[in-house]
Amino acid sequence: MRQYEGKVVLVTGGAGHIGRAICQGFLNEGAQVVACGRRSPEEPIGDGSEKAEFFPADLRDPDASKSLVDFALERFGRIDVLINNAGGSPPVDAASASPRLTEKIVALNLVAPLVLSQQAHGALSVNDSPGCIVNIASVSGVRPSPGTAAYGAAKAGLLSSTRSLAMEWGPKIRVNAIVVGLVHNDAGIAHYGGAEGFQRVADMLPLKRMAAPEDVANAVLMLCDDKAAYISGAALEVDGGGEVPVFLHLASEASKAD
Repeated sequence: MRQYEGKVVLVTGGAGHIGRAICQGFLNEGAQVVACGRRSPEEPIGDGSEKAEFFPADLRDPDASKSLVDFALERFGRIDVLINNAGGSPPVDAASASPRLTEKIVALNLVAPLVLSQQAHGALSVNDSPGCIVNIASVSGVRPSPGTAAYGAAKAGLLSSTRSLAMEWGPKIRVNAIVVGLVHNDAGIAHYGGAEGFQRVADMLPLKRMAAPEDVANAVLMLCDDKAAYISGAALEVDGGGEVPVFLHLASEASKAD
């Protein structure tokens, strides 16, 4: 029997790089998966005969997120796991960001996962084993995030709410977070000035590479496993050992110059 046979998993942002990897990981382990996003993907989510059901929804609309929960329950009769993965932000200078953009960023990255978790609470709390919620956070929520101040603030709030919900909703629901570091994708390559700049940043990490989407997915599956039954309110750092402090890099460069 596969690890998640008979379980129903809801994954937001399921059509993105990380979302697809999370969906695929659960599908590989026998779960029924409902993925959502604002637009239907061009390619199905999943390989072979095992594919995720897709439900289009803008999660900033509470009625849309409620419809997502209702769809999963009507289709499969239960929800065992909720992965709050949808999020993101364009780079924007804090001095020029419009109030409307700031509201949208906070709504997507903090308010939407909170509301969806509330709406799924009833379904997650009535199964034979505890329900699981995993919030996909970011290193932007635990260190300065210049260029994405609202995003960093929202992810910090998501980490705080993870601990609060874990305390309120235990023992029927476990709530944890993944603190995702730098991820290898096309957007990252462009952000760091092309392949050379991207590789230089990757080489500064202790593990000498950025995360693959599958690295995040594997951490999610580990936290939702029954073997992690005593883990709740945790923030698991998936960052390759962390970013090297700038002062160490500068000191190293100075010593080489001497």
